[in-house]
Amino acid sequence: MTTRLVVVGASLAGLRAAEAARKTGFTGSITLIGAEDHLPYDRPPLSKAFLDTDTDRQSELAYRDLAGLQELDVELILGAHATGLDTDQRTVAVDGTRVGYDALVLATGARARTLPGTEALAGVHTLRTLDDARAVRSALDAGARTVVIGAGFIGSEVASGARKRGLDVTVVEALPTPLVRAIGEQMGVACSALHTANGTDLRCGVAVEAIEGETAVERVRLSDGTVLPADLVVVGVGAAPATDWLDGSGLQLDNGIVCDSTLWTGAPGVYAAGDVCRWRNPLFDRTMRLEHWTSAAEQGALAARNALDPDAATPYSTVPYFWSDWYDTRIQFVGVPDADEIEVIGDVGSGRFVALYRGGDCLIGALALNRQADIMKYRGLIMKATPWTAALDFAHAREAKRAQPVP
Repeated sequence: MTTRLVVVGASLAGLRAAEAARKTGFTGSITLIGAEDHLPYDRPPLSKAFLDTDTDRQSELAYRDLAGLQELDVELILGAHATGLDTDQRTVAVDGTRVGYDALVLATGARARTLPGTEALAGVHTLRTLDDARAVRSALDAGARTVVIGAGFIGSEVASGARKRGLDVTVVEALPTPLVRAIGEQMGVACSALHTANGTDLRCGVAVEAIEGETAVERVRLSDGTVLPADLVVVGVGAAPATDWLDGSGLQLDNGIVCDSTLWTGAPGVYAAGDVCRWRNPLFDRTMRLEHWTSAAEQGALAARNALDPDAATPYSTVPYFWSDWYDTRIQFVGVPDADEIEVIGDVGSGRFVALYRGGDCLIGALALNRQADIMKYRGLIMKATPWTAALDFAHAREAKRAQPVP
């Protein structure tokens, strides 16, 4: 009988797991373990709206205040690191103590990758946590000469925040084209043009050779010999799933915790969710690990339901979705980017268009710039495995309707 649910990871996926358990009628104990001292909070705004405000919005970022969590009847263990898992004894080691479970949801997320040798150098930051965001915002407010390493979504959002303050900012990207893995080469070129259009110095195809300074960063040396003065360096070179504490647990670890389509890890009662989960997505018949808000929320809820009633476990099938805000542009993507063909509907130069991605004979992805009313329609088409020609007809019909004069 399941009387003890433990959730490791007190962010979005972990909180949704606790909420879903209570919604199913679970009356046993729920323990929520988090490495940070903060209550569960919303991460996407950290590199967006949080950087643009001059007030501390922690209370607005929190999903629930302490009273709200008490209403869930959840035991909180915050500021504590999980250090091991014993699936035979069904215990989680947490800072020297052991917490027993009947059902367990692993939602430890991912950690931002850092540049070795910069740990003691002030002014060098990643942007993953609330404390990171506070430090970056403080430096931007002080007018820091800013260098961003990595032209992905986080780095590009930081560059946008710097430019909104009128600061000079340089973005350094080792690849010839940014965002190739996320949205493909063709659209990576289109989106990266937003940097130049907004006065950001984007340098692609060049690596960082060294970050230099005495006690604080003073300059960034590039592989082409360029030296960039810097008071702030933000490292946005991706994140790695937080699985090191699971070494020796018996779980299969390979770019995350390997799970089946129901988010089950293979160990009795143990499921995973969020950035740390690598599962089989039945819709695309492939293994995925997503670092997206939507999937973390959905997986957290389903992982808890499946963990509490494994005999009725259901698969998690989804069309991936993410968004990013650069300058005055909302970028949204649904589906997968590894297309056989990409067709743009609208004018790329105008900054308002939709790009459709074909895989075989079906629509498999869609990228939208400043087309917020469109993107979820394409997500629905992908979910239905809509034929490519039908998707094109739909897109052209919407564009034609948009072009009609308003009476």
